[in-house]
Amino acid sequence: MLYPVNLELDQFEIVIVGGGEVAYRKCKNFLEFNKSVKVIAPHFLDSFYELENVVLVQDKYDERYIESSQIVVAATDNRLVNEEIAKYCHQHKKLVNVVDNRMLSNYIVPSYVKRGDLLLSVSTGGKSPALAKKISRELAVEYDDSYEEYVNLLGSLREAIMKRYEDVGVRRKLIKELISLDYEALKEESRKYL
Repeated sequence: MLYPVNLELDQFEIVIVGGGEVAYRKCKNFLEFNKSVKVIAPHFLDSFYELENVVLVQDKYDERYIESSQIVVAATDNRLVNEEIAKYCHQHKKLVNVVDNRMLSNYIVPSYVKRGDLLLSVSTGGKSPALAKKISRELAVEYDDSYEEYVNLLGSLREAIMKRYEDVGVRRKLIKELISLDYEALKEESRKYL
């Protein structure tokens, strides 16, 4: 059974083994969270060379490339190599996502919608990634780009309320009232606190 968790990626070294389309997509996902990534492959899609904060190592898989990492993605086009990577990672207590074998993975990356600090993730436990993606697309429409500013404003208001009111009950009541407001009404209400 999968447990939902958000990781602070700054503390982890991430290595992706593979240079194809799936590896590229996984790499871009990590970069979206401001994390640098090391990618190991004999050949890379041209689009890899356009990415920033990526270290490309043009070589075939070798254990030495993942020894110091904590998070590994096995995304080669060779099932046996992916299995070898998974085995090494399991033996050395590393997080590993094997893109062609859910059962060898000890973590998966859910489909998600990111609006600044608002992160909505959807998982079917690997049973139907297409359904997770469909639900994410629906969420992306419902929670558009304006939610980035909305969440930032709510964060500032929460901080101001926490400083101003010691009573936990009062804090909860005020915050509950604020989250019921749409963005324009929230901006108006924020003048009382900021």
